[in-house]
Amino acid sequence: MITGSRSWAAVGSSVAGLPSATLGEVTAQVALDARAERKYLVPADRFSQLIARLPQRYAVLEIDRRRCFAYESVYFDTPDLLMYRQHLQGRRRRYKVRTRTYLDSADCAFEVKFRWLRDQTIKARLPYAVTDRGRITPMARAFLASQLEYAYGQSPPELVGMATTAYRRTTLVDLDCSTRLTCDVDLTCTSGARIAVGLSEYVLVESKSLGADSAADRALRGLGLRPVQISKYCVAVALLYPDVRSNPWHRTLRRYFA
Repeated sequence: MITGSRSWAAVGSSVAGLPSATLGEVTAQVALDARAERKYLVPADRFSQLIARLPQRYAVLEIDRRRCFAYESVYFDTPDLLMYRQHLQGRRRRYKVRTRTYLDSADCAFEVKFRWLRDQTIKARLPYAVTDRGRITPMARAFLASQLEYAYGQSPPELVGMATTAYRRTTLVDLDCSTRLTCDVDLTCTSGARIAVGLSEYVLVESKSLGADSAADRALRGLGLRPVQISKYCVAVALLYPDVRSNPWHRTLRRYFA
């Protein structure tokens, strides 16, 4: 990942004055496995304005004196990119399969994310061995099969690892209103020897809440920012596989990624 980017510095300095929240406080009071998600691309030089507009009850996740954490996700898809194409086409019944590794602690989870009714996202998680993060174990495949059967009445296709993303994340939480803001910077996408980078000048802010709107969304709108349709996996595929169609994201890719 990029060292000392403008976006990383902007996030760190902007949240320095916020109170801290422990992981236990966040997980105990913010249950957002079923949630509405909205994503925004915030210029690094305006991120402090967003923090200033948030209610004072917001806190920042802090673990072992860290407020910024390194993440890695391995995304699985069919060799012909069925899941990518379903997202590209805006299919109502679509999902993603990935492993999520928290690099600072070496914790790992196998995750399935579903698109649900009224634009809700449902996430199911299975604790996972970090050494298995690049493959789907028999236990993970059984878990995926049960989740797909429950959600869509489908069986899982054969999947392989198609892209890996790595980035830095700072998490803000409103413990009173069950709203979370994740702030991602320094995105690196890889597949074999191919590599693409982005978010060194922008912060990808994702609002995750139980309702259709939140104080954070209103603060972002107050800065003239609107939600964008963006997915780290779809960005990775579009950048790493240039022969794949990516029309909806051409403008976003040109502006924010290389």
